[in-house]
Amino acid sequence: MNKNTFPFDINCDLGEGMSNDAALMPFIDSCNIACGGHTGDEKSIEITIKLAKKHDLKAGAHPSYPDRENFGRKYMNIEHKLLRTIILKQIQFFEKICQQQGLSMNHVKPHGALYNFAAKDDLTAFILIHLVEEYFADAFLYCPSGSLMAAMAMEAGIKIKREVFADRSYNDDLSLVDRSKPKALLTDPQEVLEHVGWMVNESKIKTITGNFIPIEAETICIHGDNPAALEILKSFRTHFGK
Repeated sequence: MNKNTFPFDINCDLGEGMSNDAALMPFIDSCNIACGGHTGDEKSIEITIKLAKKHDLKAGAHPSYPDRENFGRKYMNIEHKLLRTIILKQIQFFEKICQQQGLSMNHVKPHGALYNFAAKDDLTAFILIHLVEEYFADAFLYCPSGSLMAAMAMEAGIKIKREVFADRSYNDDLSLVDRSKPKALLTDPQEVLEHVGWMVNESKIKTITGNFIPIEAETICIHGDNPAALEILKSFRTHFGK
């Protein structure tokens, strides 16, 4: 089966301490590797990069708020200059290990609460956009489809991929349903296929309220810590592959 028949780049958050990274990699196109903020260290990054290289995947940095206790999924009120330094150090740390392994860093995708806040906060979005523009000009920035960050990044002229989530429910403003609420994370492969079907066939997202919101996207994410991640990815390739 040719994995490139699926219309989106399929990305996955890896290097997060799960045991399924190697199993997921044959079914994806790019991976976002934790680089020390919410989890991850030199050893885990090196192992995951080697696996990515083995499977011919594009590898990107997955920086986060420095919050291992909450896995980077809670907003942190950090002064902007300090936040910029924290994010830059994570990406540079990741890029250095990539270079040591002979692999180019393909992209930067912020994680968790940092990603969600940057989607709507211009100062946080600016930090990420400016860091990519100044230090990592060859890399893509993965941005939420329809977000303020995506609009600002396009205006700045940096390379981006607009992202949607296969296994997360959406609100009508294209924000993700809070993980504390029911059906925020989708784990039924058939339900995920139906969710993604609207994106693929109609370029729309069906929201938690049943509305359909138009989207433009180049990449779609499956969370590596989704307990059904492997089953979902296999169903993608069976359903959409040729």
